[in-house]
Amino acid sequence: MPELPEVETVRRGLMPAMEGAVIAQAHVNRPDLRWPFPENMADRLTGATVKQLRRRSKYILADLSTEETLLIHLGMSGRMLVSGDPLGQFAHDHPAPEKHDHVVFDMANGARVTFNDPRRFGAMDLLDTATAADHPLLASIGPEPLGNDFHEDYLVERLKNRKTPVKSALLDQKIVAGLGNIYVCEALYRANLSPERKVNKISEPQIRTLVPIIREVLSDAIAAGGSSLKDFRQADGELGYFQHSFDVYGRENDPCRTPDCTGTIARITQSGRSSFYCPQCQR
Repeated sequence: MPELPEVETVRRGLMPAMEGAVIAQAHVNRPDLRWPFPENMADRLTGATVKQLRRRSKYILADLSTEETLLIHLGMSGRMLVSGDPLGQFAHDHPAPEKHDHVVFDMANGARVTFNDPRRFGAMDLLDTATAADHPLLASIGPEPLGNDFHEDYLVERLKNRKTPVKSALLDQKIVAGLGNIYVCEALYRANLSPERKVNKISEPQIRTLVPIIREVLSDAIAAGGSSLKDFRQADGELGYFQHSFDVYGRENDPCRTPDCTGTIARITQSGRSSFYCPQCQR
């Protein structure tokens, strides 16, 4: 499933085609994805101006001139692809329709934005903009890791006295938004912390170092256009490239990249997810 860097990459890719532009015609080609689309979604979107494109955790939020906000979740295989942008940001002509093009936005500026999702685990909903933050999907999400509310004192306080493994704590969306399996593995490697280490066994200085390390990992991934492992594509259809920079994720039995370390990357299962780490470097 796309994590924060992938969703942020898509948001930034959509901005030239959508932000400030009018949705000349919205096409909804099926009644549902993960859950049913809202009633009359195509009519409610057609004619609306996209005032702002935001991201909250792993959701893209398009604030509209109609005082509604379109919530978009990419799911496991969802892609939002742009074609025909008159500003020259995207060189692709409009492609022929495909089987899994479930929602299509024809923008008044000539761009077309297509939501394609073969597995149909993605989702869209329309929220009242004024109360969007209170929606059940958004209300309990923790602070954004690249925002000002995520800082050393906050993380120390939220992790204080917890007996859960640090990997599980950082995946908790109520503690920090948008972190997923890939980037927690990479951050813990850079912090020299084992994913199995119990939070109450980590010193306060070590917890504090996690904040800049998490920011650094996410910023590096966004700069590389995210990670393309299976389905992820940027808005122009290109792959992300951060997977070529993974230090541990997916590298089971490969040599550790830490200078002078003779260890190899191990994989363990935690709460049904694979954790990759170096047993020698990460304690």
